[in-house]
Amino acid sequence: MSLNFSTNTFEKEKIQLARTEEYIVRGGRHLFSLLPKAFEGIQQIGVIGWSSQGSAQAQNLRDSLAGTDIRIKVGLRENSASIASAEKAGFTKADETLGEMYQVIAESDLTILLISDAAQAENYQRIFDTIRPGATLGLSHGFLLGHLKNIGESFSENMNVIAVCPKGMGLSVRRLYEKGKEINGAGINSSFAIYQDVTGKATDYALGWAVALGSPAIFQTTLELEYKSDIFGERGILLGAVHGLVESLYRWFICHGYEKKAAFIHSVESITGPITKIISHNGILSVYESFNEADKETFKKAYCAAYRPMSEILMEVYDEVASGNEIRSVIEANNRHQRFPMGKIDGTQMWQIGIEVRTNRQSEIPVHPVTAGIYIATMMAQVDLLNEKEHSYSEIANESIIESVDSLNPYMHHKGIAFMVDNCSTTARLGARKWAPRFDYILCQQAFTALDNNSNVDEKLFEKFLTNDIHQVLSVCVNLRPTVDISVMRV
Repeated sequence: MSLNFSTNTFEKEKIQLARTEEYIVRGGRHLFSLLPKAFEGIQQIGVIGWSSQGSAQAQNLRDSLAGTDIRIKVGLRENSASIASAEKAGFTKADETLGEMYQVIAESDLTILLISDAAQAENYQRIFDTIRPGATLGLSHGFLLGHLKNIGESFSENMNVIAVCPKGMGLSVRRLYEKGKEINGAGINSSFAIYQDVTGKATDYALGWAVALGSPAIFQTTLELEYKSDIFGERGILLGAVHGLVESLYRWFICHGYEKKAAFIHSVESITGPITKIISHNGILSVYESFNEADKETFKKAYCAAYRPMSEILMEVYDEVASGNEIRSVIEANNRHQRFPMGKIDGTQMWQIGIEVRTNRQSEIPVHPVTAGIYIATMMAQVDLLNEKEHSYSEIANESIIESVDSLNPYMHHKGIAFMVDNCSTTARLGARKWAPRFDYILCQQAFTALDNNSNVDEKLFEKFLTNDIHQVLSVCVNLRPTVDISVMRV
């Protein structure tokens, strides 16, 4: 997929990712002085909702635009339980930085809609009717577009529709922004998309928004490709697949004679600790290359045993997202939650063992070749599928690798699976719960069976891994990563 864009405010930079060229904007606090130009014509930015993303983005925008004539105003429902939290963060009715959501939408030049996906689906028509002609609707996720496609509706034609999508949860968006006050380059990278541009200013608005959030690097995508890769990725290696994968690995190690703590260390800790760090800083191949010859052979067997079974489930997930079924299921689940609230996911023996392991964590966590082979096979299966579906390489790298190792795995490493999954959106939480058991099951039924039976290695499949374009892509993207690891920050 080829993407390009024009901006009147920021410098864009060409990068070579495998056989394709893409353009990015590098962020940084030195660009904050350009924000009034980027936001020309905007007097008020309304941030609607006080979710993890809402609170983070409102505060980052306010801080970045301090001293300008652009007001950041938070919009919440009357009597919202989040009002007290917003006030504590400095948004108040008294200084006109906090108001009722529809009033804020009506008076804002840019409305950043960060209420839940289900709430967007339920209230979209009133929101569209409230936005002034010529104003801009901003999204941080393309779920609403997917819902509109499902029901045969569309965005109002008299407004800009843009998206800025941070590649990490709201906690990270805020904490790394604050760290950026001390260390240049700290922040969460974002993708941006322009769906409708009725004023000719939509691109600069989106780029200004991303810069104001503190993003060190800003990549281009489309709103449709974003929601497909994002919802798919959450159900895949970012959340659902890694959840199911570590559950099955833990049991596999137990069955092979490991005691419970060791099983947890060789499954969860191995992934969230050293494997994550190696991939983040040096790329996927570095994990394989770190092994001795015997362990390389074990890695190869595990990789080849897991790649096709995981590809099968990932393809099903993608089809469910692309068809709109997964979006429908989120809306239906939201209705069921009135009777059956979302349950907890960390009460099992494995995760209770994890609490003890983390309390007494070893300074050196081993990298087991089976764990590495299974995990990387899943990651590569997702990479290859998104490439087949013609997503850009920057999006593939972000949604399959970078967001996983730089933004999400560190949270599982810190406090476990629930802390990682349940600090994400309701859509993500639902997807992880729905699909994790499918990944768990197919690994037990097919991958571990093949591994334990010492099935023949598919040499062509493994050669494809060794020569995959994603390795060159990561060698470029590693230079665009934040300068601060989330894993070393207080959370």
